Amino acid sequence: MNLFSFGLLYTTVVSFITLWFQYVNVLYPDINQYHSGVLSSIRWATAILVVVFPVFVVTAWLLGKDFKQEPEKREVRARKWLVYLTLFVSAITIVVDLVTLVYNFLDGGLTMAFFLKILVVLVAAVAVFGYYIWDLRRTNFKSQKPKLFAWLAGAIILASVIYAFFLVGTPAQQRDRRFDEQRVNDLGMIQNEVINYWTRKNVLPAKLDELNNDLNGFRVPLDPIATLIETSDSASYGYGYKVINKLSFELCANFATSSKYPGGTLKGGNYPRAVIEAYPYPGPYNQNWDHEAGRVCFVRTIDPSLYKNNPNAPVPLKY
Repeated sequence: MNLFSFGLLYTTVVSFITLWFQYVNVLYPDINQYHSGVLSSIRWATAILVVVFPVFVVTAWLLGKDFKQEPEKREVRARKWLVYLTLFVSAITIVVDLVTLVYNFLDGGLTMAFFLKILVVLVAAVAVFGYYIWDLRRTNFKSQKPKLFAWLAGAIILASVIYAFFLVGTPAQQRDRRFDEQRVNDLGMIQNEVINYWTRKNVLPAKLDELNNDLNGFRVPLDPIATLIETSDSASYGYGYKVINKLSFELCANFATSSKYPGGTLKGGNYPRAVIEAYPYPGPYNQNWDHEAGRVCFVRTIDPSLYKNNPNAPVPLKY
């Protein structure tokens, strides 16, 4: 039980630090950070805290109840070693944390994001060290301080978990974003197949079904919602395609969310301090598929000089 309790403690502390590290990444994003990784880390840390922390509290309560009945169990060697190890790890963490803070300050690399991460680690380590040094020295085993500490820690973790929902959204919103990611990927594949078709045949396909190829196994993908709907309404969720002229075509899809960041576009490499949106990272590829919620169409024009593989084949002229 003691080993299990301390294992839950370490898991809770690491998850709490990880969660707040990602919050700092959201508020002060780096130009090279992958936003899908940030969202994934927030979801994992939140899931761990929601499950592990309550189990830790219950386990600590059962141990405390047992210690009140048999105080000599507090002196069990295994428990003492676990307490000493926890004090050692938290003390080393505090020292290393402060050394890192001073070094980066002297080196001129102390940014607000880095300072906040140092502060998160320091607060967590000091809280753990302070509680267990008090627990090791206390003589009044009927004290209400452990209960007060549990309520305080629970309130902080609950607030942290609630904040996660404001950042990553509800499960339904996450589902919509994943579907929109799939739609963007599908449109990209369809666009590539249309270009390959034109390169080989020097003409755009009249409809998407002409892209199906039994030899290479390509099938025009279906909209994620269309695959779940078996009624006639599924047709309205399909991908749209229309030939505009001999070199231009249009691809359409129904999106559930907007790919654009709240508060405007990216300027000077600084991301807006807002909720991270659906796509892994902002860049030329994703900007090429920027969309609002609803039915959105993208017009694409083929450059014959860029895509034509056979220079002797006739090149259609634009209308």
